[in-house]
Amino acid sequence: MYSKEVMEHFQSPRNMGKLDGAQAVGSVGNPVCGDMMKIYLKISDKGIIEDIGFETLGCVAAIATSSMITELAKGKTLEEAEKIEFKDVENALGSLPPIKLHCADLSVQALRKAIKEYRGAK
Repeated sequence: MYSKEVMEHFQSPRNMGKLDGAQAVGSVGNPVCGDMMKIYLKISDKGIIEDIGFETLGCVAAIATSSMITELAKGKTLEEAEKIEFKDVENALGSLPPIKLHCADLSVQALRKAIKEYRGAK
């Protein structure tokens, strides 16, 4: 059902946990499935995501996509990170079952919400 990459990010998530001193937090949730995600950002003076963390309450796919979005965004400029699409997350994980694609979309939404908060457009 799940790819090797999905299971790896579920069993050994990257950048997991609340990020002390975060400059922005993006929170999203899906009331239908109950998944909740928070993305924490620390941005350099040059607009680069220098540190990122996440907290997720959800299924295997929710945790794996949260982990992967942090890996994809870390080290990128805000503009580059905003261009990450849910298909990028899915492709980086090898694939997701169709019923779990919303998890990749939630991770992208959380990242974009954190960036928006950082920019002051709440």
